[in-house]
Formats: sequence, structure tokens, C-alpha cells
Amino acid sequence: MNDLYHLFLRTEREQNLYERARQLADQFHKRAEWYDEHAEFPFENFNDLKEARFLSLTVPKSYGGEGISLYEFLLIQETIAQGDGATALSLGWHLSILLSLTETKKWPSPVLERICREVVEKQVLLNSAQSETATGSPARGGKLETTAEYRNGRWVISGRKTFTSLAPALDYFIISATIKETGEVGNFLIPKTAAGLKVEKTWNTLGMRATRSDDVILENVEVEEEALVEMLDSLKAKRQAQGWLLHIPACYLGIAIAARNEAIAFAKTYQPNSLSHPIAEVPEVRRKIAQMDIHLMAARHFMYSIADQWDRYPEKRAEMKEELATVKYIATNAAVNIVDLAMRIVGGQSLFAANPLQRYYRDIRAGLHNPPSDDITVSIVADRALNVK
Repeated sequence: MNDLYHLFLRTEREQNLYERARQLADQFHKRAEWYDEHAEFPFENFNDLKEARFLSLTVPKSYGGEGISLYEFLLIQETIAQGDGATALSLGWHLSILLSLTETKKWPSPVLERICREVVEKQVLLNSAQSETATGSPARGGKLETTAEYRNGRWVISGRKTFTSLAPALDYFIISATIKETGEVGNFLIPKTAAGLKVEKTWNTLGMRATRSDDVILENVEVEEEALVEMLDSLKAKRQAQGWLLHIPACYLGIAIAARNEAIAFAKTYQPNSLSHPIAEVPEVRRKIAQMDIHLMAARHFMYSIADQWDRYPEKRAEMKEELATVKYIATNAAVNIVDLAMRIVGGQSLFAANPLQRYYRDIRAGLHNPPSDDITVSIVADRALNVK
């Protein structure tokens, strides 16, 4: 068994899920360089995920899915990210939305059941589109400029969304929009085939290039009344504990593990002619290797412990918001440090385009900008400590 997983794979089911994910990750690793270089969405990877029935992992068994727990979800995310971080992050958005919807039951039951069964039977993809250029992150509370107007029994939606991961591959877009008549905000479920919806290729970034988080443009998109699946309460959303967002730190820890493994393999084999042994025997290199694993142990044990608490004690979830945010804070910052240490071990060779470490370095930076941001985490943890309501 992989030495990094001997304490985390607790059951035969978890072992099986890990092995399935690891086999996929091995394939994704072979393609990661090409998809990153060309900034193309990894359709081939997602075809493999569909064949492996991974898109329905978080769908409840009652709808035909595997009904995996949050803990199991993180095992899969972390493992796949070792093969390709962009594929893992993209998969995570889809799986986390399904986990959120089936746990909170925020959507009308007939709509939720229909979507879940489509995911199981057709392995369709969905993701939400909330961010806008003018508002920045939705967590900051900016007013959405995308609008929905009710006309003749149908909704007419217009606007532009940014940071829409998986945009070229999505079957459904969950679009948040301000309802003109009331000023309230709702989520609308819109199929990719809707007239007036188009994806504009805008994603030319430093890292996570293969997520293709392009802009989505909606020009008088008409949908049926039932497309309004949820009304959003911004104050309630800020108070809500969202365990499914742990797929984000799991992804970045997976990338960090890949960097760690690359650096250790290099240290074991690289022997400059100034030494009579590989650099793995150099005390300073050993210190850096130990630091990588210490960072990993602290972040991973914290993350999996909180996920286990989430699974075991549903009645405590409402009080876990600060712990969940802190997992992301610790994990993403630890991941940045681990990749930095890995590159210091490998030295100048880590800068070559053919070396995966330079991709890990670029991809890992994106974690700092995924929700929640460090300053929001610091704020809510301070608020709880100071009993600020």
C-alpha cells in the first residue's frame, strides 16, 4: 500500500475507490502536459471518467448512484489530482454540487430526481456559474448584474458569467441571476442547448489552464418557469457550513503529493559528480523532504478528520463552518510550501517546461483564489473566537 495512504484507507470500500481513482490518475498524468500546454479541456479524461461511472459517485443510491461519503469523495479528489490537477478540480465542482443538492434538498424533488437520474444514466455534467467581472467572488456580496425577467410564463435571462469551469463540456449550467421584479437572486437550471447561451473562450491563465473556466454569455435566454430551481438568501449562505467544498483542498493536496513524489524520486537518483552518493543523502535535502511530509501530515490529517466528523455527526454540521474554512486555509498554503520545497530540492531542472514541477507550481497558485479566500477565513475564525454575531 502507498505509504501516504496507510492510515487513510480504513475500509475495503475506500481501498477499492482509491484503486479505481489511482488507475485513472495514471492515465491522466500521461496527458496532463499536453492539455496544460494547449489550454484545452481534457475531454479524453472525462470520457474515461464517464466510462468508469465517476460522474455519479455522489448521487444517492436511491437514484442509482454510489452515494459516496464526503471522506470518500476527498480520497478520490486527492488521488486524481496527483495525475492531473485541472481534471480533479473540474470533476470536484460537478460532484460537490450533486453532494450539496442531495444533502440539502434545496431543489424541487422532481427536478433533483430527474437530474440525478440523467447523471447516472447519461453521465451528464453540470456546474454553477456565479462569478461576474463587476462583482468578483460571489462570497464578497456584490450584486449580480445577470438578470432574469418573467415574461408570459417564461424566464428571460441575460448577462455574462466568468470563471465557469468545465464550460465547453457542460450539459447544464446553474446560472445565478437577479430577478428584475423583486431584486431577489435565484438559481436557474439551463441546458447547454438553450438558444442565446454561448461559451466565449477567455481562459488564458497561468495555472489550471485545462479547466477551461471560460465566460458564459446569455442573450435573452428563454427557459420554462420550472428552470428557477432555488431562491438564494445571501445572509443564510454566509452562515452555511458547506462540507462539499473540501474537494478544493483535497485537489491541491493531491498536486502537492505529486510534487513531493517527483522531488523524492529525483533526490534518490540524481548524483552530481561532486558527490559520491545521490543527493537524498545530503542533510539539507533530507530536511526539506521531511518538511514536505510534515506539512502533508498536518494538512491531510486535519482535512480527513473534519470530513469524518461531517460524515459521522450530521447534527454538528451547522457549527463546522470555521473548521471547514480553516482546512482550506491550511491545506492550500501547505500545498504552496510543499511545491516550493520540491522545486528547491530539484533546483534549476524544475524550471524546464518538460518537468511537471513547473506545472504543479503554476496550478497550486490557483488554490489561493478558490473559495473561501484566506482573509475571509481569518475573519470568520476571529468572529467566532470573539463571539461576534
